[in-house]
Amino acid sequence: MKWKLNNPLNKMNVKQQLVLLFLVLVIPLFVLNSYGNYRAGQILKRHVTNAYIELNKQNFRLINRDIEAVNKVTSTVFQNSLLQQLNPVSTEETVLERVKNYEKLEDLLAGYSQETDEREPLYYSLYVYDPDNTYFFAPYYPNPQTSGVYFFSDEEKPEWFDEAVAKKGNGYLRLIEHLSPPSEGQGSQRTLAYVRAINSVYKNGTIGVLVVTNLDARIGESLQTVSLPEGELYFTDWNNRIFTSRSSNQSAVLELPPQADSGEPLMGVKDIITDDFIYVINYNYVLQQKLVYKVPLQALLQQQNEMKQVIQLITVVYFAGGLIIILYFWRSLMMPLQKLVTFVRRYEPGNVIPETPIRSRNDEISVLLHSIYDMARRLNGLIHYKYTMDLKQKESQLQILYQQINPHLLYNTLESIYWKSTMEGNTASAEMIKELSKLMKISLSRGRELITLGEELEHATAYIKLQQHRYDYPFRVIIDIPEELLQVSIPKITLQPLIENAIIHGVKNMGEDGEIAIRAVGEGDSLLISIEDNGYKPADYEMINRLLEEENPDPSFGYGIRNIHQRIRLHFGNRYGLKYTKRQEGGTRVTITLPKAGQTNE
Repeated sequence: MKWKLNNPLNKMNVKQQLVLLFLVLVIPLFVLNSYGNYRAGQILKRHVTNAYIELNKQNFRLINRDIEAVNKVTSTVFQNSLLQQLNPVSTEETVLERVKNYEKLEDLLAGYSQETDEREPLYYSLYVYDPDNTYFFAPYYPNPQTSGVYFFSDEEKPEWFDEAVAKKGNGYLRLIEHLSPPSEGQGSQRTLAYVRAINSVYKNGTIGVLVVTNLDARIGESLQTVSLPEGELYFTDWNNRIFTSRSSNQSAVLELPPQADSGEPLMGVKDIITDDFIYVINYNYVLQQKLVYKVPLQALLQQQNEMKQVIQLITVVYFAGGLIIILYFWRSLMMPLQKLVTFVRRYEPGNVIPETPIRSRNDEISVLLHSIYDMARRLNGLIHYKYTMDLKQKESQLQILYQQINPHLLYNTLESIYWKSTMEGNTASAEMIKELSKLMKISLSRGRELITLGEELEHATAYIKLQQHRYDYPFRVIIDIPEELLQVSIPKITLQPLIENAIIHGVKNMGEDGEIAIRAVGEGDSLLISIEDNGYKPADYEMINRLLEEENPDPSFGYGIRNIHQRIRLHFGNRYGLKYTKRQEGGTRVTITLPKAGQTNE
């Protein structure tokens, strides 16, 4: 068995094949361009992210080094004997001794607050709970930009003091909004501080809380050493509350993607790449801190975007060039072919042909276009000539047919009058002559070849009355034609010959038992007229129908019904005409099929 592969291009026209060719040339270029840009972006983002991971680690070590240095200093302060001997509730010391101790502590903390390496200074302050106000002489105006020793009562206790005491000497970072309870006219005291409770070495209890302020400025210095293209740096606690940052973000909490907070105790660096940003996050679960780099991809991929634009420009130029070439071939090849196809599809032989397009070129398309237009005009000439000849032939045939039938009708009518006058004298002659005049009037029809069904029925009724006067035993006639069908056009002298056959070959010798029925019904766009008789003589209906269709029938068959059949077809076409069938109750039925519209092909 041989397998035959069908070429799918054979089912496409030339226009579709040109479009397909253009798409085949252009689409792979765009696909490769898109894939290359995507892969280049992924590789660049991964390399840059790896570089930021290393940078983040170094940056985080610097910050931890600063915090560790602060922790060591606080440990030194913690062990200072002067501070360990501080006891505000003691009543053994005089006021002068307290003043001297206060001044020494001030100098001690001020000494630790001085920086010699031109870095941002850190300010060490000691907050001591003094319920009895024994250090009443010490001022209580805390400031994040100064160091000092502050004694406070229950009304002046800072909100974070009890929290630091609860840590039991463990230092931690805290973003402090107020170093003292808020009051009217108080300046901003917001600062990132290292807070550590100072416990007594000699006895249980807390001496006070050591607060190292301005730590946000010190960490900010470390963050300034990192260069990010339009990026943002954040130093936060474990709950993403911002300690310090290098950005214009004024919110208190940093919003991170859902992948950043898994809820597990993490250590180390994690990177997250979203559609808009690269996040590099360094976790320290022990210290409950995070260092976050937030780098916008738009700034990161700016150089790559410039390369993309160059590649896209080349692609667009290639696309435009290909489009121009396709449009050129479309205009020079497809437009003339489309005009030719449109003309061939719409052209019907005999219709008016539009003007031939101007012949501005000498290629094969132009020659083909002009040749088809010229061929169509020659074909129209032949069709018009044949149409004229057919009309003349039909007119001649109609005239011959009418010349045949008129003497036949006149002969039969005069014969009827003759026999009737011989048998009855002159008693019915006047009536028969009257009916004859109707026959002659309708037969002439002022030269019209088509009359209404109502006029033709009047002609047939006059003929029936003449025939009923002729026979001794009358027969019945049933006419069942709806009034709305009486205006349909019909060739004149159509019903009379068929009724004459029904009388002569059907009911002539049946007397009162004879019956002729004339009925009409509409079916779609056709009109069906049937003439039935209940005669008993057998007939070969197949032979009659076959002789009606033959070009050269047997002359002995007669020309009456064939005349009617040919006239109907000459007027209305081959769909219409006569058909003989056997009547179910006995007898013969002839059916006339006519168009209901009644228009002719003349």
